[in-house]
Order: sequence, then structure tokens, then C-alpha cells
Amino acid sequence: MSRLARAHLGRVDPVLGAHITAVGACGLKPDRAREPYQALVAAIAHQQLHGRAAEAILRRLYALTGNACPAPSALLALDDTILRGCGFSFAKIAALRDIAQNALAGVVPTRRAAMRMSDAALIERLCGLRGIGRWTVEMLLIFSLGRPDVLPVDDFGVREGYRLLYRLDEQPKPRALAVIGEAYAPFRSTAAWYLWRAADAAKQIKSEFN
Repeated sequence: MSRLARAHLGRVDPVLGAHITAVGACGLKPDRAREPYQALVAAIAHQQLHGRAAEAILRRLYALTGNACPAPSALLALDDTILRGCGFSFAKIAALRDIAQNALAGVVPTRRAAMRMSDAALIERLCGLRGIGRWTVEMLLIFSLGRPDVLPVDDFGVREGYRLLYRLDEQPKPRALAVIGEAYAPFRSTAAWYLWRAADAAKQIKSEFN
């Protein structure tokens, strides 16, 4: 799949293709053992926080229930004071409780059920949850469910990677990038991964000179 994706992307976008050749094989490896509920809990922790801080919060949460993501019923049983002690804000606690309640109600599908749903159906359903927007669901689609054709055009890194590769003065608007990205189908998730690598490489270079 990766080889087919790289060949297709290089054919429809030579600039991206040159970057793909320089980077090499795609390292996108979805966590296929993670349930959608677990992915959403982790996503709430990561919102508006540096990755290390979010992971520390999750470790404290998981330590409460045997070093694993607490089941929905177990999460609902935890007092707000305990969740605050893990590092969650009151807004994030409300979001976690809404996700847990909807998991118990079947609104948040199991992994098996999610695999039978389209990307659009999952986005529509999960964006109705408190604290969950389209970008969060797209991350779930790419990194948990392994969906191959998702281009998160609202993502800063994706748009910045495209700007850098094309040496543009400004990032493309999400709607414009969505149109551009139509040519990348059915491998838009792979394209996103390579655009993230372009943005990461630029940050690495900048840090080395600071």
C-alpha cells in the first residue's frame, strides 16, 4: 500500500513526490488495538497542551485503573477532584464525562462497529460530542482506525508543510487545500504524513540555528 501511495502521490504532485523520495518510506503506523473511546479520551488530554504534558496527565489517569484507560463506567465513577488531580481542567472533565456517557449509550462506537462506518458517518456522529471537533475525529480516523484517505486540512502542520514545499508566502486556506488534495485520493492520509514531515524538518532546522 505504501509503495502504491508513494507512486500515486509522486505522479499527481511532482513537488510532493520529490519530498517523498527524500524522506523515504512512510512511517504511518496506526494503533489498531486502540478503541475509539480510548482515542477520544487521549485526544481530550492533548487538546491545547504540549505532548509531554498531555502524556503525563494520561499516565496519572491510567494509574488509577491499572495503568490502562479507564472503562467508561470507571471514568464516570471518578470524582472531579481526582480528575483535577490528574491535571484535567473542568472543561476537559465535562468532555470526558460526555464521551464516557456516550460510549455507554453506544454513540461512541466500538472499534468493530466503527470499521463498518464511513469516514463521513463517523465525523458526523462524533463531532456531536462535547469537546470533539472534526480535526479530533480525523486524527482518530488516521491514527487509530488506519483510514487511508483522510486529509486534515484544518491542521496547521499539514498546511505549513504544503506551504514550505511550494515555497508560498502564506499557508493555503483549508478549503483551497481540500481542492488541491482531491488529486491525492485515495491516499490522502499518506500525503498528510509527508506534509507533517516537511513541517517537522523545518522546525528541526530552525531549532538547530537558535
